[in-house]
Amino acid sequence: MLRLLIISDFTESFPNKLLEGIVDYSRRKEQWVICRMPPAYKNMIGIGGVVKWARDWGADAVIGQFEETDEVGLFAENGIVAVAQDFKKRFKTIPNLTGDYLGTGRMAARFFLDRGFRHFGFFGLNRVCWSDERREGFLKEIEAAGYGEAFHSYCQQDIDQLWYYGKEQVDVWLHSLPKPIGIMACDDNQGINLIEACHALGIKVPSEISVIGVDNDELLCSLASTSLSSIQVDIKEGGSRLAEMIEQRVAHPDLPIRDIVLNPIRIIGRMSTASYATDDLQIRKAILFIHRNFLKKISVGDVMSEVAMSRRLLERRFKAVTGKTLYQYITDLKIKYFAEMLRTTDEPVVNIAMSLGETDTKSISRRFRQFYGCSPGEWREKDKTETI
Repeated sequence: MLRLLIISDFTESFPNKLLEGIVDYSRRKEQWVICRMPPAYKNMIGIGGVVKWARDWGADAVIGQFEETDEVGLFAENGIVAVAQDFKKRFKTIPNLTGDYLGTGRMAARFFLDRGFRHFGFFGLNRVCWSDERREGFLKEIEAAGYGEAFHSYCQQDIDQLWYYGKEQVDVWLHSLPKPIGIMACDDNQGINLIEACHALGIKVPSEISVIGVDNDELLCSLASTSLSSIQVDIKEGGSRLAEMIEQRVAHPDLPIRDIVLNPIRIIGRMSTASYATDDLQIRKAILFIHRNFLKKISVGDVMSEVAMSRRLLERRFKAVTGKTLYQYITDLKIKYFAEMLRTTDEPVVNIAMSLGETDTKSISRRFRQFYGCSPGEWREKDKTETI
């Protein structure tokens, strides 16, 4: 029975999703013994103390947020497999739990480009590999589209103070930005900080500043004053791959070092990106109304009541901005939400349909198949299979 020590901050969703994947893998073999250690305790006793603790506890492996100065080689000297969660930098002497950070940045950039943005920003951390590379990927995609000169970056935050940001410096930066602008935050924590800073200054989110984070921490994203859109990463599936790699290294310690790379999957849209970069205030108003009310059974007529123009003019201008008719836009938004509920809950299809104001389950199932190429039930089974 393998004994695993995990050193991470379990107040955040990332390590919990990772642990879920590890546990799923271990249950298919045999139940592992897992101990969770807070980083504060590791900092208090030092890396030498952690190694002694792990040895005395009988740990076979440890996953941790290690500093560059930590002597991680001490684990191998004591017969313990070590894996670094790339907290600040990647290690060369032990495997890393890392990610396709360049690809994540590119995904966020393409999202904003598709919504007509021509000004872009990045809100990140200072000298941290996952923030640096997400910024690099974001910028490269912007540059490839010809908007490199319209990029604005703020990366002065210290990772050791995730909850804190320099208010005066951030305020100056936010006021200096051209509007509307699409900003990628390096993670959900910084995305929340950015949204709250905007609200404190009276800057409108998403109409003036549209914000997207990373990791899709559902609780954190929903608690923001404007709910945060975020890039979902395959953390749970990565946890299973990590567990398999640890099991192999425990059995064969001399295996070549191999990193586990987490990949971006999709963007989960919420209110912080419920906007397109357009000077047409009536269309921005219509889009915001749809995003605030699409969980109800709203119609094109309901949208028309919010704007001062005829249906023909509204439809023409709306499609010019979004590339879709009003009906298509509302339907697509509902179907995407429907798919996300299928993925994240065990609610029956009929209950999810009712929550969207859809009393005809056959109708929404037919539209779902047109959008995704499969039935809601097939989608749910496919998603479960891909995450095992």
